[in-house]
Amino acid sequence: MPKVQQHDSGGSGRGRRGRSARVTTTLAEINVVPLVDVMLVLLIIFMVTAPMMQQGLAVNLPQSRRATPVTAQPVYVTVPADFSQRRVVQLDKDDVPIEVLQERVRQVMLPREDKSVFIRADGGGRIQDLITVMDKLKEGGVEKVGVVTTPPTK
Repeated sequence: MPKVQQHDSGGSGRGRRGRSARVTTTLAEINVVPLVDVMLVLLIIFMVTAPMMQQGLAVNLPQSRRATPVTAQPVYVTVPADFSQRRVVQLDKDDVPIEVLQERVRQVMLPREDKSVFIRADGGGRIQDLITVMDKLKEGGVEKVGVVTTPPTK
């Protein structure tokens, strides 16, 4: 709303042009341009860094000369080297305790036609850990279990 300011010009109380009051407006609007600029810069930073922040468990896969590439949309179960201490595997991107792996796999397999799972086991892990995870997967309704390997380095 405009404010009315009194203009003191001396003399007869009238201004140069005969007005006794001067109407001025104050800048009551917020300048959003710098705010939008900062928000766009932050959006770009998050868009660039978000794909780099996705990571799973660090696993050293064993090597195989006769491995075949996977063409299906697989479900991965990652067994880390410290499985015997923590008793936690990673089902796709979720950490799952071994005690509830059977039920979680059953939930994942319900809508799927292909009841196969690929295990990414650390090469330094124990075979018994791998067999324990395979047993839980079979109890959860998995029909085929594959082990993911890397090609040998020359």
